[in-house]
Amino acid sequence: MNKKLAVFGLTVATSAMLFGSCSTIQNTNNTTKGGVIGGVAGGALGALIGNKAGSTAIGTIAGAAIGGAAGVLIGKKMDKQAAEIAKTVEGAEVTQAGEGIVVKFDSGILFDFNKSDLKASARENIKNLVATLNKEQGTDILVIGHTDNVGSLDANQKVSENRANAVRAFAVSQGLASSRIRTEGRNFSEPLESNDTEAGRAANRRVEIVIVAGNQMKQEAKSQAQ
Repeated sequence: MNKKLAVFGLTVATSAMLFGSCSTIQNTNNTTKGGVIGGVAGGALGALIGNKAGSTAIGTIAGAAIGGAAGVLIGKKMDKQAAEIAKTVEGAEVTQAGEGIVVKFDSGILFDFNKSDLKASARENIKNLVATLNKEQGTDILVIGHTDNVGSLDANQKVSENRANAVRAFAVSQGLASSRIRTEGRNFSEPLESNDTEAGRAANRRVEIVIVAGNQMKQEAKSQAQ
């Protein structure tokens, strides 16, 4: 199984905001401190994650974070969930940053070229992901479709939306509450690599599933922190 779990720790030194080192680990459970993300700009979080996720995913994590002791508690829950996803979902690259998780699939794992119907193996991947997501009902999920820049903007926008919607529809059919999951198509507006090479275009054709704390989890974490 080709799975990777990347966990990124954030620290603050006195009044200056400094970032700790980031490391890539294989199937290891390390609690990531989410406490400072509430005060971290999306750009700084993006610099920490590097080229692991597009700006929509990074902004979603930063925007949902609450920071403080409650954020630390949420970070612990996300750590546990990220480790389980990495163990149980084939082909997923799992990146945890404090209070959020990004699960990335290269589009070739989920779809045939230029198609938006999930492959049989992809349905198994999403089914396993839903099983993990349903163990923690307090999260919200955003599915983001991305393409390369081959073809028109309108065509790529449609493909990116259809692929995100296909993932959402199947996840809901497997028992994920429809109220927890939404979608966006980002066409080729958020490349991870250069679209000038085939390798770069392949990397840019992807689906990102962003997992963040919902209102229920936030309220529970605030209560526990108090």
